[in-house]
Amino acid sequence: MKNLKPIYLSAAFALALASCGGAKQMISTPVENIDNLALKITPLAENDLQRWSHLDLVKDTVPGMSVDKAYEQLLKGKKSTTVVVGIVDSGVDIRHEDLKSVIWVNPKEIAGNGKDDDNNGYIDDINGWNFLGDSNNEQLEMTRIVKMGPGTPDYEKAKAELDGELNAAMEQKMFYEGLLKGGKDLQTFLKKEDFTAEDLKAMNSDNEELNNSKNFFLTRVFPRSTVADFMEQVKGGINHFNDQLNYNFNVDFNGRKVVGDNPNDINDTKYGNNNVIGLNPDDALHGTHVAGIVAQVRNNKKGGDGVANNVKIMAVRAVPNGDEYDKDIALGIRYAVDNGAKVINGSFGKYYSPNKEWVQDALKYAAKKDVLVIFAAGNDSKDLDVINKYPSDSYDGAEEISDNVLIIGALAPSYGSKMVASFSNYGTKNVDIFAPGVQIYATIPNQSYKYLQGTSMASPNVAGVAALIRSYYPKLSAKQVKQIIMESGTPLKNEVTVGEGEGKHQANFSIVSKTGKIVNAYNALLMAEQMSK
Repeated sequence: MKNLKPIYLSAAFALALASCGGAKQMISTPVENIDNLALKITPLAENDLQRWSHLDLVKDTVPGMSVDKAYEQLLKGKKSTTVVVGIVDSGVDIRHEDLKSVIWVNPKEIAGNGKDDDNNGYIDDINGWNFLGDSNNEQLEMTRIVKMGPGTPDYEKAKAELDGELNAAMEQKMFYEGLLKGGKDLQTFLKKEDFTAEDLKAMNSDNEELNNSKNFFLTRVFPRSTVADFMEQVKGGINHFNDQLNYNFNVDFNGRKVVGDNPNDINDTKYGNNNVIGLNPDDALHGTHVAGIVAQVRNNKKGGDGVANNVKIMAVRAVPNGDEYDKDIALGIRYAVDNGAKVINGSFGKYYSPNKEWVQDALKYAAKKDVLVIFAAGNDSKDLDVINKYPSDSYDGAEEISDNVLIIGALAPSYGSKMVASFSNYGTKNVDIFAPGVQIYATIPNQSYKYLQGTSMASPNVAGVAALIRSYYPKLSAKQVKQIIMESGTPLKNEVTVGEGEGKHQANFSIVSKTGKIVNAYNALLMAEQMSK
C-alpha cells in the first residue's frame, strides 16, 4: 500500500481519533553545538515551507537536508553524469510541465511500432512499464489471506485483524458522514457556503444537532481551517473509507482479473502495458509526487525544486490502491535494474508478504548490479524492531540480506521534540536514517502541485540525495553511497516524541534509527569527494 498518510487523517484536526574515517570532522557545525540550537518558534514563510526539506538546520533551524547549501557551496561549476532513478509506485504523470523534460526514454525501443525492439520482454516500454495494466483498486494482503480460507499461513491473525479493521472503517465512515452532514446543515441554516466563526457565534437555534455542529466547528475547525478546506478533507476521508470497505477489506472483490496474469506465479511475466500513468491520471498522484521530490526541475519558477539536477525518471507502475503484489514489486525492481536505473525508490509497504522471497531475490539482484534501493519505513507509528514491514532487507532480527538498501523515517519541519513525524515508523535496528516527510511540496497530475506527507515523501528525498552523489561521483558503488548517506548525516541527541495514541512516548533521537541521524546532502557530498579520492 502506498505509504502516504492521508491529509484528511492528519493531526491537523484530530477528527477520528501518504565506515569512513573522519566523518565528524567534515560536518560543518560541530555535533556538540547542534543540539543547543534555538528552536524556531515563528511559522515558516510559504516560500520556505515549499522547500523546507532543502534548507539547513544551522542556518534555518529546520531539520532540512542542506540541499541548497550543497548547490551553492559545493556543486557550482562541477560536471555531472545523468543518473536514472526508478520510481516503483502508482504511476507517474509523464506529461507534467515540471517532469516531462526529466522522464527517461528507452533508447533501444521504437515508440508505437508494437514490437519489443530491445528484446527485454516488454513491448513499446518507452518510459517504463505498467505492471498493473488497467487495474488500480486492490485488496490488502490480509484480505487475500482471509479469502484463501482456514489453513492458509497467517489466516487466524489476518482474520482477526481484518474483522477489527472492517468495524473501525465502518465506524469512521459514519463519523465522517456525520461531520459532512453537520457542515452542510450549518451552510443551509446560515445560507452561506463559507461561513465564519463570527457567523456561528451570532446564530441562534433550538436544534440540538445543529448546535452540536456549531460547537464542533468553533472548537475543532476554526481557526485552523476554512469551511471549504475542512469539508474537502472530510469528503476525502469518506472516499478513503469507502475504498477500504469496497476494495481493500472486501474478500469478494477481484481487482486482478482485468490484468489477466497469475499473481502467484513469478514466471508469468507477459502482462501489463506501457501506459505508466494508468487509465486515470488521478490514480498516479502518489507516484507523480514522489517523482517530483526527486527530480522536478530546479529553479524554473514552477512549483517546487527537485533534489537532483541531472536525473531521468523511469516510471514503474506496480503499487495499486491497496496492497501491492510481491510479484509486481520483484519484477518492477528487476525491470528498473535491467534497464539502467542506478537508484530505485519504493514508497510503499505492507505487513503481510506471502512471497517475500521474490522481492528479497530482486534486492540481491539489484545489489549485484550495483543499484541502490530506498524504501519508506511506513506510516503506522510502529517500532520495526518488533514488527516486520515489507519489503525490507532484514526480518525478525536477521542479518541484512544485502548492502544496497536504505529504510527511511520521516521528519516534520519543527526542530526539537516534535521533529519526528507522529505517523512515522521507527526502529534502532531496522530504520536506517530520517529525512523530511511532512508538508512536502511537489508535482501531482494535471499540471498541479500539492503538499503531501508520509514516509513516502521522506524516501524520495533520500533517493534524490543518492542520485546527486551518483551523478557527481559516478565511480562510487551503491554500497559506498549507502555508507556515505548513513555516516554523513547530522547526528542529534535531543528527546523526541514518537508514535501515536497509546504507543506515543518520548525517546532520544539517537535511538529511533540505526544512525540517530538526519540526512545531510552537503555533508554527503563532502564525504563522497573524500571517498572518491
